[in-house]
Amino acid sequence: MKLRLHLFLLGAFLSVCTPLFAQTLTGTVTSAGKPVEAGTVLAMPSAAGTSTNAAGAYSLSLKAGTYKVTFSAVGYEKKTVSVVITDGKNVLNVELPASSESLKEVVVLGNRGAGRTKVESPVPVDVVNISQVNQTTAKPDLMSQLNQQVPSFNYNKQSGGDGSDAIDFASLRGLGFDETLVLVNGKRRHQSAFVNEVGTRGRGNSGTDLNAIPEASIDHVEILRDGASAQYGSDAIAGVINIVLKKDTNHLTINAGFSGYNDQKYNTLNYSDPAAYYTGKKFDGQTFTLGADYGVAIGKNGGFLNVGGNYENEGKTFRDDPNGAISRERRAFGDGSVASGGGMYNMEIPIKGTNTVFYSFGGYNYKHSNVYAYTRSWNYDNGLRANPTKFPTDAAGNLIFVPGIMKIDAPAGAAYNPDNVYYDPQEDVYIKDMSAAFGFRGTTASKWDWDISDNTGRNDFHYFGDNTFNASLPYVAGQPIQTRFDDGGFNFLQNTANVDITKRFAHVAQGLQVSFGGEFRYERYQLYAGEPNSYIDGGAKLPGLGSKGQDTLYSKASGSEGYPGYTPSQATVASRTNEGFYAEGALDVTQQWLIDGAARVEHYSDFGGESSFKFATRYKLTDNFNLRGSISSGFRAPTLQQINFSNTNTNIVSGNLYYTTLVSTVSAAAKAAEIPKLTPETSVNYSLGFAWQPLHNLTVTVDGYDIKIKNRIVISGTYNTGDPALGNINTPGTINYILQAQNSQQAQFFANAVNTTNKGVDIVIDYKKRWGNSHFNALLAGNIQNLHIDQIHIPASLKKTPSDSASFFDDREQYFLKASAPAAKFTLNLEYGINKFAFGTHLTYYGDVKELGFGEVSPAPSAPDQYFPSVYLDGTTTPVPEIFNFSPKITTDLYVSYKIRKNIAWTLGVDNLFNVHPDTDLVKGSINPTSGTSSFGDSESGGPFEAVQMGFNGMRLYTKFTLNF
Repeated sequence: MKLRLHLFLLGAFLSVCTPLFAQTLTGTVTSAGKPVEAGTVLAMPSAAGTSTNAAGAYSLSLKAGTYKVTFSAVGYEKKTVSVVITDGKNVLNVELPASSESLKEVVVLGNRGAGRTKVESPVPVDVVNISQVNQTTAKPDLMSQLNQQVPSFNYNKQSGGDGSDAIDFASLRGLGFDETLVLVNGKRRHQSAFVNEVGTRGRGNSGTDLNAIPEASIDHVEILRDGASAQYGSDAIAGVINIVLKKDTNHLTINAGFSGYNDQKYNTLNYSDPAAYYTGKKFDGQTFTLGADYGVAIGKNGGFLNVGGNYENEGKTFRDDPNGAISRERRAFGDGSVASGGGMYNMEIPIKGTNTVFYSFGGYNYKHSNVYAYTRSWNYDNGLRANPTKFPTDAAGNLIFVPGIMKIDAPAGAAYNPDNVYYDPQEDVYIKDMSAAFGFRGTTASKWDWDISDNTGRNDFHYFGDNTFNASLPYVAGQPIQTRFDDGGFNFLQNTANVDITKRFAHVAQGLQVSFGGEFRYERYQLYAGEPNSYIDGGAKLPGLGSKGQDTLYSKASGSEGYPGYTPSQATVASRTNEGFYAEGALDVTQQWLIDGAARVEHYSDFGGESSFKFATRYKLTDNFNLRGSISSGFRAPTLQQINFSNTNTNIVSGNLYYTTLVSTVSAAAKAAEIPKLTPETSVNYSLGFAWQPLHNLTVTVDGYDIKIKNRIVISGTYNTGDPALGNINTPGTINYILQAQNSQQAQFFANAVNTTNKGVDIVIDYKKRWGNSHFNALLAGNIQNLHIDQIHIPASLKKTPSDSASFFDDREQYFLKASAPAAKFTLNLEYGINKFAFGTHLTYYGDVKELGFGEVSPAPSAPDQYFPSVYLDGTTTPVPEIFNFSPKITTDLYVSYKIRKNIAWTLGVDNLFNVHPDTDLVKGSINPTSGTSSFGDSESGGPFEAVQMGFNGMRLYTKFTLNF
């Protein structure tokens, strides 16, 4: 959609909405003469509410009458004032005294009862105010915004990873995407139906798409950086992310933004011959975002309905090295386009005359992403990269050129030569995500708090091949060639019912909190086949010469190029149930000493039972210095996605495009090859740290951790078709037989392959200062970590030869696992404000990352590992390890914001001011593009960069508007 149209629609929307929300009660909230920002204002009995802005100002629309208005803010004492609203202007200014717990956010994540300040919590918890973070960065999505606020949160946009390019997963503490549990309003969120199969991070993981939750509806995010399986169940090995939805009423918030990349170095338009690449705009990746949120009161007892929604339209980017040779494997390297939109509601209705509240929340999100796959070349550089079997041809083997899809790498006016023809298939991904939760909570006469809820979520992921071909379909003259295919997809449904009961016994020691409850969960996974032409072998042949010069008919590549469709044999429906029970107790032994313990047992219908425990403690050495630590066991059940998913995909191996089939571990073929079924991961998590508040506006937290995980589920290395370990190639039902029938050259499996230990430390220093009309905020968030592979479990059937043993979880996969997060990441956020202006910067340091290529040659005979990927140095036959070293980098973001009016703010800024990129994925001294033995084009992405550190798109400019009514 054109930018002008976006702005026109926004203006029209504002012109209609503005007069509807007249301000009848206004004022300023201060403390010691300084404005109180982000405070809450609630008028009863109407339940109208709002929040204060940076100047401490607020406004409410109220009918004439008498109200009790309550003012509260983190770090300040609550105050309630009676006021009579009359016709005309009503002004109420309030002074709030500072609380003894100044600037200590209260969190409920990590315990089941009353909230504690995050400084006094026995485990580390981050609290991120989304509305404040959103305005100071060009990053349009929740994932990337959290990435610069939370020390051990890691996220990178993928490229060349098929579905991985279309969906956004993140991790904590360098672990897998699915080893972090996500909650919404404290209730378990469903995962995506997608399994991350390729790409550089989270290989073999499922995960939860946080970007499916509209930012406009989010009040804040709580992130527990500690194992919590005993409290919350499976997946909470690395920690828990709790997204808390807004409860505002009579408060309309609108956010609109526009951004784009200005990469003057690596944009493909800078290449000497742009015809060699797909190109876009000089200012590319243009993104328009619009978010809105509004709430209404329900009844006169504090009930509300809050609704928020977001829309995002993001364009493609195209990157390559203008000073290097043509990236023959990826002529369309960069981010795909995204169009997404959705909404979410949050509702509470107190039941009159009782202590019971009915609540409900849920939403819907739709996303369409279009990405480019690897390049198909008819005959690049005299056969160096030739893929004629992947093109439509006539009976004589002549290329059928299809304008609009195929491109010609030749100077303008040059004679047509099919050797110069190439194309990049496109993949359309359509994602639908929906959820709904409802429940009742209340308090009995004897002060037992109870909560009963039911929560359902569903995610559907549907592939279409676009501007591509099934080259095996016979060409019929005069008939159009099919260029779009329904490749099929998958969906995942989860229903969770919970009962939670809690009571605090104030007279046991200094207070005892007891909690217990149960959970029942139903899960269903479906993989559905594509249309027949997306996967069949149509029988077309390519005439050519054999190795001895004889006439030969070569089989054409079957299925939709880019992403072959799912076959009926891969289609499946699977379901399971789970029951869990937990108990937790938190005892304040003294006013200084807190101990917390929890235990949980769960039973899965498909593999049996698991149990876990947790013990945490906090001791106040002084009024402002707390020691804290924990030890816990945890588990993560293999997802239905990992158990049942199978497909055939395209990989680059030694510079060539190969089909690789991921074989389900529950298939008959896997059983015949004695591939073990998946079992749960188990973990033991140790943490020790402190929280220190030397000043009322300065907090320092340092937390070390040691996480040991057994039987981690990953994707194995690849086994070539014909390997004896995969069965007789002529026997139906064996993996080799299936691979041959699908024209697939390799196979992979999910497996409980490794034991790992991840050690690290998180550091957070937070400072806030206000004086007069000025303020200064500083946040330093850092993480240092190291992942070690302790043991690799090779199935007996796959270690009959040294080659098979080395392939099971090969060096390359090991490096990918270790590259889940940089060795260190530090972010320094600084902001100074005066009057209506605020100026800020984000400085982010990314530590080094190492990955491996596929390998083009054998290692040196003296090398200790004879299976380590290797390449030749240019002009020699000297093999060297193919290690891509991505050295440490620092990015700089700047922004300035201005309060145009008390309810309108404007922000202008730039992310990555100095256009910093990761190092290119090449081995120094091994970059010859035509030797076939160098590292050139031999990375996972096939392009100039990998999805590491800050990403590869460069400088990003942006502007944003925030409006509050």
